Amino acid sequence: MNPLLERISVNPQVCFGKPCIKGTRIWVSLVLDFLAAGTSVEDILSNYPQLHRNDVLACIAYGAAMSHEHFVAIDIAAA
Repeated sequence: MNPLLERISVNPQVCFGKPCIKGTRIWVSLVLDFLAAGTSVEDILSNYPQLHRNDVLACIAYGAAMSHEHFVAIDIAAA
């Protein structure tokens, strides 16, 4: 297991059980959405000063781990 994943928590009592950066209520999916939209790591860290670079890397690692087991169907014609 990637040690960065220790920075992620999933607790049914916090944010409806969505994966969050440990000690925050910041969803992993939010960080991944920002990155996918082209937001730089530096901008994310500036807007969320409680985060550290490894928190952002942990979100990427979580997304990568999830893609090993799950996938989103993508319309080939749209690609």
